[in-house]
Amino acid sequence: MASSPRSVAAGLVALTTLTLGATPADAAAGPGPGPVSGYTDPAFGADCAFHHFGEGESPPLSLIGTDPLCVEYSKRDITVSNGGALRFLLAEPARFAVAVPACRYWQLDRWSVQARPHGTELVGWDGSYWFDKSTASAGARLRHLTVAGVPATPAHAARVLRPYDPRLADAVARAALGTTVRLPAGLPCPGARP
Repeated sequence: MASSPRSVAAGLVALTTLTLGATPADAAAGPGPGPVSGYTDPAFGADCAFHHFGEGESPPLSLIGTDPLCVEYSKRDITVSNGGALRFLLAEPARFAVAVPACRYWQLDRWSVQARPHGTELVGWDGSYWFDKSTASAGARLRHLTVAGVPATPAHAARVLRPYDPRLADAVARAALGTTVRLPAGLPCPGARP
């Protein structure tokens, strides 16, 4: 099934919005309050014991307070025709509930959006997102980007998106290259436990 540039762009806008938990304008607004550098895995990465969750699976709230909290989500079945998109959306509140209070958080995920099961992937990527409130730092990177089932460079994805939202196209290109930023100092880490 061929996808038009408009449908691919709409998918990228929606997924970038969901991934970043912000509006497209917010996602395109740029980095946080501090210096920006290239992506690196978090310094606490060696301390991670990853919790793995399947399609539409919610993490247990008992993970709140785990430090560091390291999770991997499979998001390969974001499909309207079989309810995969709905299962994805229903799992998101619990994912945010365990992530937001974490002091040190690292999420790996595998995204794929298609119109129907086993159909052409409209957009897909592997993501790595982390924050460390104790060092006021965070990082994000998208890898293995595909558009309409074809491997794509950040420049290609930005080119497809640019006619519809130039600022979001810039944000996607930056995210695919990866960034590490400084966070505001003093973010709370209440109740962290190993």
